[in-house]
Amino acid sequence: MDNVAPPRRSLLILSKGAQQIPTLPALLPEYRLLCGTVGDIARADDVLAWGRKPSALRAKEAADAAGLPLITVEDGFLRSVGLGAEDPPLSLIVDPLGIYYDATAPSRLEQLIAQPLTLAQSDRARALQASWCEERVSKYNSARIETCVLPQPCVLVADQTRGDASLQGASAADFEHMLEVALARHPQCTVVVKVHPDVVAGRKQGHFDLAKLRKHPRIHLISKNVHPAELLSAVQAVYVMTSQLGFDALLWNVPVHTFGMPFYAGWGLTVDALPAPERRQPVSLEQLLHAALVEYPRYVDPETGAPCQAETVLAWLGLQRRMRSRLPHSLQMVGFSKWKQPLVQDFFNGSSIRFLGRFSRRRVAAPVITWGCQHDTPLSGKLGRHLGRVEDGFLRSVGLGAKKTRPLSWVFDDLGIYYDATRPSRLEHILQNEPCAPGLLQRAAALREAICAAGVTKYNLPGTPWKRPAGVERVILVPGQVESDASIRYGAHRIRRNLDLLKAVRERHPMAWLLYKPHPEVLAGTREAGVDEERTSDWCNQVVGDVPFHSLLSEVDEVHVLTSQSGFEALLRGVPVTTYGQPFYAGWGLTEDRDLSPDVQARRTRRLSLDELVAATLIRYPTYVSRITRKFTTPERTLIEIQNWDEVPTQGRTPTWREMIRRLLLTVLKPRLRQS
Repeated sequence: MDNVAPPRRSLLILSKGAQQIPTLPALLPEYRLLCGTVGDIARADDVLAWGRKPSALRAKEAADAAGLPLITVEDGFLRSVGLGAEDPPLSLIVDPLGIYYDATAPSRLEQLIAQPLTLAQSDRARALQASWCEERVSKYNSARIETCVLPQPCVLVADQTRGDASLQGASAADFEHMLEVALARHPQCTVVVKVHPDVVAGRKQGHFDLAKLRKHPRIHLISKNVHPAELLSAVQAVYVMTSQLGFDALLWNVPVHTFGMPFYAGWGLTVDALPAPERRQPVSLEQLLHAALVEYPRYVDPETGAPCQAETVLAWLGLQRRMRSRLPHSLQMVGFSKWKQPLVQDFFNGSSIRFLGRFSRRRVAAPVITWGCQHDTPLSGKLGRHLGRVEDGFLRSVGLGAKKTRPLSWVFDDLGIYYDATRPSRLEHILQNEPCAPGLLQRAAALREAICAAGVTKYNLPGTPWKRPAGVERVILVPGQVESDASIRYGAHRIRRNLDLLKAVRERHPMAWLLYKPHPEVLAGTREAGVDEERTSDWCNQVVGDVPFHSLLSEVDEVHVLTSQSGFEALLRGVPVTTYGQPFYAGWGLTEDRDLSPDVQARRTRRLSLDELVAATLIRYPTYVSRITRKFTTPERTLIEIQNWDEVPTQGRTPTWREMIRRLLLTVLKPRLRQS
């Protein structure tokens, strides 16, 4: 009985907005959340107040009347991708004393800032500061990474939204005074005025007359949503009332002038127009950062829903910013089937998407992205610049694409596409020209080992393991392919049929035990078998069907392929591979290649290690989107999702009646199709 945890206290949430926050249970795990009204106060042990909002004042009145403790919470300083209404907070502040932006009373943050740090804590604070700048993050992170050209030299003045609780009564006149001081102190500089993102979004009002500012000869107005990281590296100083932009500026080592009393003022790190409370005495920047980013907030992992550290959220938000910014603002999509179109919105999040018909005559300025390379010639010169092609990635899903199983990875290629050996691809360019840093190679090795340990391949289909016959000395696995597939059309050289591949392997290895495995989509009946594929048993010792591919690889001595990704999966597991086509992994010294064209040999001249191949193919080249969050993720997280595929509730399952009709049609029509 001594190990039984005490019952959680019931925390009453009166705010309708707070009741809808999905991350709140994970951010407040010590409480049992009770979403209700004042009438439920008798069931509560504590009452939640969100900052100093009107709903918080009502919560305080209810708590005082019932004699219950008030728990004040607020968003953390590293919050989310988008604004409040779009993305739930990934960090939360719980303060039993006050709240950080109310300098009229003590807060828990003030106490934490004043505490001395150990050497390890100081090192962690400096590492967080470096990561903050490297990942280019802030409290909100929906703005794209874009070059913001500012007049030089310049200083930055930050506006805030009217009624912001952190302003502590500051008025439009106070903001005007701050602007006048900035103009006077920096007579040789342009003063850049940044409007708050909520004002840009039209949700709230600011403090400046924007029309008046536009007429001032020394003022440069930024009225669009520009991320702080794009500004702070280009300014000489920052002027704020209480905005978090001042905190960002400290992280970027930019001088900060405050005209209110934000949480980071009064510690000897800023130039302050107002006297600081006596509670605040000089501290190091590391003390401020460790308190504000490590000790004061609590964080939730956006992918697991579990509590985590600041570094996890910071890295995830940095990934979102990079991936959302990698392509132009507006894109046209051609050749994406209806079921893929919602996926496009996820894999190209950050860009405005428009779907066009394959032979649309309308020409617009936005660049074009196509599914595969079959549209290159028909679209040439018709719609605008062809930016690139998309295909499934190499860690895809549990299930076949033909059955519309949601993919976890796509590849985008602006040069060609990985299976098209007739021309360079972005993957080939990376492999040929871009060296790997030691840290990336270590990551690739760890990913490769994790994939092998998990038994994960591209499709990860179930089946019965195969055992090699007793007394057989040499087993060669020959994976079949869909002969109409683009990888054969653009990646094969002389041999282009499964049967011809088997014949070539048999001629070279007459005494080996040849094991032929048809392609999973051919076995599933979703793609046609190859020409004379029913004769493959004449040229091999055994044809295997629903056998998990990773289990086959542990039983065979070699794998011989045309262009199949199976050869790459064999390489991951240390199985020797011979190619009879020109797959992306051939020509780098890792395979025995029987039929590379002179052009491919001339382009692929580097000798690579296996982990260099893995780093390019599984880390650098693909785009991964989580099935859980529908946000960008990493190959490591994708591997975990594949391993736990059935534990994730999927959205939009096929209705039962549709599934019944589909099965009925397959049962009735497939025999007739075979007869015809």
